[in-house]
Amino acid sequence: MRIAATLLFLASALPCIADEAVFFPAVSGRQDASVLQVYSSLDEPLAAPMIKAFQAANPEVAVRYEDMLTGEIYDRIVRETDSGQKTADFAFSSAMDLQVKLANDGYAQPSRLALSARWPGWANWRDTAYALTFEPAVFVYHKPSFQAETPPSTRAEFVQYLQAKGESIFGRIGTYDIERSGVGFLFMSRDQEQFDDIWTVVRAMGVAGVKLYSTSQAILERVADGRFVMGYNILGSYAAAWASTHPTIGITLPRDYTVVMSRIGLVPQAAASPELGRRYLEFFMSREGQTILARQLQIPAVNPDVAEGNTATTMREMLGGQLKPVPVSPGLMVYLDQVKRSRLIAHWNRVLRLQ
Repeated sequence: MRIAATLLFLASALPCIADEAVFFPAVSGRQDASVLQVYSSLDEPLAAPMIKAFQAANPEVAVRYEDMLTGEIYDRIVRETDSGQKTADFAFSSAMDLQVKLANDGYAQPSRLALSARWPGWANWRDTAYALTFEPAVFVYHKPSFQAETPPSTRAEFVQYLQAKGESIFGRIGTYDIERSGVGFLFMSRDQEQFDDIWTVVRAMGVAGVKLYSTSQAILERVADGRFVMGYNILGSYAAAWASTHPTIGITLPRDYTVVMSRIGLVPQAAASPELGRRYLEFFMSREGQTILARQLQIPAVNPDVAEGNTATTMREMLGGQLKPVPVSPGLMVYLDQVKRSRLIAHWNRVLRLQ
């Protein structure tokens, strides 16, 4: 299928596990070159092609790149800003809620660029926080387990499958633990907004003995070797990376709706060199930058001018309204409220455990 072929372009960074700085000297060789400071949750080896292309276009700029956990990015920008220090010139993170909170709370500054007016409305909040990637949540399945039948492609079909198979698949379904997985919590909160009957899905997974994990890898390796028959709401970029090397993994974009998350870029208010941060953001958004994102970093591009292969444009042409990107807006901060977050998690646990 074209959808599956397109999705196999998707790949993503592994979770960052260290806070380390990597220095990229200016191409010009100048020792007194301007230095762009980047805080990012994308592993440095994956970010390197974008950085090197940026430096080819800006040979007088050196880059100091620090990859860290998403929460660390947020905490560090807030701490450095509040203490009167300078902070990163550019921040790039998969924690959509925390990035929007930085922008909403005054820790990011507007970046009005040539592409700002043409950037998709859902992907641009006040010319300050920009969605730069387009990554769907998918169903994954063990292909050998579905030789005699078609895997579920909607949530209603998923529930029917779980109920029909009963004990034969008990304990062989996986999804994220929304208490420990930020992306899992994001997908669940969007499910609740998109699908009135989502708790029927959760209840059916509970009856089927669903196993919960904080990482995509833990689920995908179990689907790959057949311990699991399906995984629910798995980040498509990770799924596609695994499917490209594990032919037993199949991928389905849910036909009822497919939630799409994004990694967000912004220029902090207390940036030491905000003009360099904007220059890097502009390159990231450009046709060249987004083509590098799609082809070399293997992460789907948002720029409407990049319309072939691994892009939002291609997926929208194929899937249309089925795709439900998470808007970059203050609505993302709803579940940062600890009371609301706790209530959702508590309800999730009660339904899963049939209490």
